[in-house]
This record gives sequence, structure tokens and C-alpha cells, in this order.
Amino acid sequence: MLIRRMGSVPRNERGAGQVSHLLLGLPDDDYPMTITIVEAAPGSQQPLHAHPASTQVYLVIQGSGRMIVDGEEADVSSGDMVCIPPAARHAILNPTDHTLTYVSATAPPFPARVDAGTWEPGD
Repeated sequence: MLIRRMGSVPRNERGAGQVSHLLLGLPDDDYPMTITIVEAAPGSQQPLHAHPASTQVYLVIQGSGRMIVDGEEADVSSGDMVCIPPAARHAILNPTDHTLTYVSATAPPFPARVDAGTWEPGD
């Protein structure tokens, strides 16, 4: 059994107020996906990006925001799931006054570089 706690895994601060916690997908993990939990501060936006060979799912667990996928935009809120196909440029923004929290699952996993409690997407 593998249990990891949000406060004890590597963090990635991005998007002027979005903090991503890498729960699954550490360099030595042998699992078929990456899992992160992200806290998006009010007014923050994740940079537009794509995963060339991976499908990604966002599950909003608290708050609301605006999802962008290949130029299409939609409002999302707690309980909503967004499926992002491989190579689709996407981002989530939080235009509200409250924290937006979501979980992302990516399969196959994207590479991650981990150093001193932080992580960055790998090549």
C-alpha cells in the first residue's frame, strides 16, 4: 500500500499562485500515471501547456474556475471533471475570490525532475 500526504511531497509553484503537489509520479515510482493536487489562489492562472502523448483529467474538488482546452472555455466547479486529450493546449484559471482545488491524473505519466522538495516537469 502506498500512502502519500500532500504536505510531505514535492511542490511546484506556478501560474502566479498555483501550487501543485506531486503525489504520484516521482522518478522512482513504477505506476502508469501521474497524480497531483493543486491549490489555485484567487486570480491565478496556470500557463497554457500540453502533454504530447498523455491524456489528463482534472477533477475539481473545491471552488470554481474557468477551464481552457484548445481555445474552448468553460466554467467548472466542485464535482466537475474535465478530460483533456493528448496534445491539447490547456490551462485552468481561478477568477474568484476563493481558493480552487483540483486533482489531476495523467496517463501515461509525464516525467518529473525532483530536487530539494520541489518538482518540475521533465523533458
